[in-house]
Amino acid sequence: MKILTSVFSVALLTVIVPTAFATDLMMAWQAAQRHDPEFAAAQANYQASTMQHEQSRGMWLPSVSLTAGAGVQNISTQTSGAQFSAPGFIQTAGVAFDTSIHNGNAEQYALVARQPLLNRTLLTQSRQLDLSADMAEIQWKSARQQQAVRVAERYFDVLVADETLRLLKQQQSAVVFALTQATDSFKLGSVPVTDTYEALARSETINAQIMASEMDVQIKQAMFSDLTGLGSNDLVPVNLAADASAMNLAPLENCIRDATLNNPALLIQAKKVTVAQEEAERHRALYAPSLDLVAQLSSDRLHGNGDYGNAENNVTNRMIGIQLTIPLFTGGIRSAKYSEAVHLIDKSKSDSEWLRQQIVIQVRTAWLGITVGKSRVAALVQAHKASLARLDATRLGHSEGDRTTLDLLNAENDATSSELAVLQAQIGVEMNRLKLAQSNGSLDEGVMAEINNVLQR
Repeated sequence: MKILTSVFSVALLTVIVPTAFATDLMMAWQAAQRHDPEFAAAQANYQASTMQHEQSRGMWLPSVSLTAGAGVQNISTQTSGAQFSAPGFIQTAGVAFDTSIHNGNAEQYALVARQPLLNRTLLTQSRQLDLSADMAEIQWKSARQQQAVRVAERYFDVLVADETLRLLKQQQSAVVFALTQATDSFKLGSVPVTDTYEALARSETINAQIMASEMDVQIKQAMFSDLTGLGSNDLVPVNLAADASAMNLAPLENCIRDATLNNPALLIQAKKVTVAQEEAERHRALYAPSLDLVAQLSSDRLHGNGDYGNAENNVTNRMIGIQLTIPLFTGGIRSAKYSEAVHLIDKSKSDSEWLRQQIVIQVRTAWLGITVGKSRVAALVQAHKASLARLDATRLGHSEGDRTTLDLLNAENDATSSELAVLQAQIGVEMNRLKLAQSNGSLDEGVMAEINNVLQR
C-alpha cells in the first residue's frame, strides 16, 4: 500500500508541479481585463455614464440663451381715433397716425436667463440620471465579476481538456500493450481469440476518443486565448490534492442574507423600482406647475424709407421676475401616464421578487456544491487510490492468468476515469466558490487570489 501511495504522489507531482513562468488563474484574469472586448465595452459604458451626474447637476443651474437676427422687413401701421397731447399743444382727439417702412433693415436680439425654482419634471429627470449612473457603476462591477467567472471557466476548461487528452493517450499506451500481449498469447494458444477482439475494439474506441479530445483541446485553447490574449500551453495545473476546506465558508443563512443585500442584479433592480416611482411622481397632478426665475433683455430695431420719408422703430424690453406655468388641460395624457407608471412600479417590484428567488436558488446551489463537493472530492481521491490498487492487482492477475484481458482493460479505464473525476470535482468546488462570491458581490482580487493559492497548495 505504501508503494501505491508513493506512486500516486509521484504521479500527482508530475502532473501538477507548475513550470517556471506558467500562467495561473490570477494572471489569466489580469490579462483578460486588458484584452477582453466585452469587458472593455462595459468599462467604456461606465465611464460614459459618469457624465450623467454632471447632466443631473446642470439641470438645476441657470441657463442663458442669446438669439439674434437681421434681415429686410416691410411694415405698415394705421392708427385712428387716438388722442394727442403734448406740452405747448392743445389736447386733440380723433387723431390718426400712419407709418410705413418699405424694405427696411431689421435687427433684433434677445438675451434670456432662466433659473428653475420648482419643476417636478426636471427633478424626476435629474434623479433618473443619477440613478442611471449608479446602475451603470453597479453593472460595471458586475461585468468585472462575470469576467472573473468566465476566465475561470475557460481556464479550467483548458486544463480538463488537456488532462483528458493526456489520460486518454496514457490509456491508449496501456491498451496497445494489452493488445500486443493478447495477440502474442493467442498465437501461443494461451488465450482465446475474444481477448484480441476485446483489446482491438477498446484500442479503436480510444483512438476515436483521442481525435475528439484533440479537437476539444484546440477549441478550448482558442476560447481561452480570445478572452485573455494569452497562450494556453503553459497553464498552471490544478493540484488534485488541494485542500479547499481551509477556506472559510459562512452558514447558508448568512450567504443568502448577504446575496439579497449585495447582489449586483438585485441592486440594479432596486434602482429600477426607484426610477419607476420617480416617473409616477412626475405625472401626478399635484406636481404639474413649474416656477422659474426669468431675466430677459431684448431689442428690435427697424429703419428705412416709407411713404412718409425716413422712419425708424425701436423697441427695447428689460424684464426680471418669476414665471409660473400651470398645465390646465392635457387631453388626459398626464393621468394616463400616471396610471401607466403605477402599473410599471408593480411590474418592477414583481421582477425584483422573482429575481430575489432566483438568486436565493443560485446561492443555495453554490453553497451545497461547496459543502457536498468537498466531501465528494475526498471520496473520489480515495476511489482513485483504490482504482490504482485494483489496476496493479489486475495486472498481476492477468500476468498469472487469473484475470482476463477484458478485466485488465476495464481496470485501466476505471483508473483513468477516476483520476479525471477528481480533477473535475475539485474544479467544481472552486467554481461554486466563485459563483457564491459573485452572488453577493464580493468576487474581487482577494477571492481570486485565495482560490488561486488553494489550487496550487
